[in-house]
Amino acid sequence: MERLKKMVRYSYDNVPMYRKRMDEAGVSPDCIRNLEDYTKVPFTVKDDLRDHYPYGILAVPIEQVTRIHASSGTTGKPTVVSYTRTDIHTWTRLMARTFAAGGINSSDIMQIALGYGLFTGGLGFHYGAELLGCTVLPTATGNTKRQLMMAKDMGCTVLSATPSYAAFIAEAAVKEGYDPHKDFKFRIGMFGAEPWSDEARLRIEAALGLRAHDVYGMSELYGPGVAVECVHQDGLHIWSDEFLVEVIDTDTGEVLPEGSHGELVFTMLTREAMPLLRYRTRDLATVKYEECQCGRYHPRIMRVKGRSDDMLIIGGVNVFPSQVETVLMKMEGVGDQYQIVVDRDILDKLHLKVEVDERLYNSPDYDPAAFTKLLGEELTAIMTIRVRIELMEPGSLPRTEGKAKRVIDLRKE
Repeated sequence: MERLKKMVRYSYDNVPMYRKRMDEAGVSPDCIRNLEDYTKVPFTVKDDLRDHYPYGILAVPIEQVTRIHASSGTTGKPTVVSYTRTDIHTWTRLMARTFAAGGINSSDIMQIALGYGLFTGGLGFHYGAELLGCTVLPTATGNTKRQLMMAKDMGCTVLSATPSYAAFIAEAAVKEGYDPHKDFKFRIGMFGAEPWSDEARLRIEAALGLRAHDVYGMSELYGPGVAVECVHQDGLHIWSDEFLVEVIDTDTGEVLPEGSHGELVFTMLTREAMPLLRYRTRDLATVKYEECQCGRYHPRIMRVKGRSDDMLIIGGVNVFPSQVETVLMKMEGVGDQYQIVVDRDILDKLHLKVEVDERLYNSPDYDPAAFTKLLGEELTAIMTIRVRIELMEPGSLPRTEGKAKRVIDLRKE
């Protein structure tokens, strides 16, 4: 509460947008005495950052800004995030803590196969790993053959990447003649920047012989390092000395009771350059408040299941891409790659392109019609809608070295 009160006052005094919003809502910093009072503060949304592009939410003069990152946007204007030197130090410390919670230490060699540049992933992971004392191999994304060679030759013990690129690396390793369990020394994977299911995690762990951890964050909230799974992989610990989390009803904005499933809302408690109050993430999850097996009391995100703005309405039914992945990754014979296509002509159906696992595809027992029927039954049982399935040859769907594009919604084009 001490940090929260200070941050509300700081934002009100230094960011004209917050002063205007709070004045219009009849809220002043002096009114905030407890968390219930704080719910009167208006939400901040992503469009606020775009509408005030590039420096409209800065709380400090531009000469005090040490670094700027930006995330790409579908509307043309990127979401710009700024950092003071203190902000960079705070973020770096949070990333080091994130890695330590996942069981990484100064004896590890971390291969960072994430994008550097305006994307926060590469540099965020990089500085945190260095602070922890790791040896860092900044391979970034791309040139997967070289990534594999260096992973083997350097004896890398930690792989940092998006989950989809980690799956791609595992697939490419086998094609290049590597035995991931014998040729690589990976013991831990730190994966984030896109949603992924527990079933996808099990596949990556089995393919690369490591323990895979989910890392949560977003550019607006420094970047990665807001929350992470500890060694017990039972929810993601939110670093609650830096982030206040609320769970709200997406439709009404009402704060929900503890243990409810809803949209995550974050307030940054020490950010200098660009403070964010009650920032709506659109991520849907449940937060648990109890001691973890590891001994930490930080509230835990019980895995992000999807985003409210990722939801597809197919024939009047709400469908999340994560539901599709959960079913597919459980099915023996399904490859790691798939695409969901929604077209104006098939609004009552989901068109799903699914790669068949190479072993099944080359098996004399492979019956495409029977396999299609089985997949359709499994998907319909979970989602209660008809699914049009197109089985694809192994390796035929596009691969990505960054975030995977799983959904093609032709209705928006």
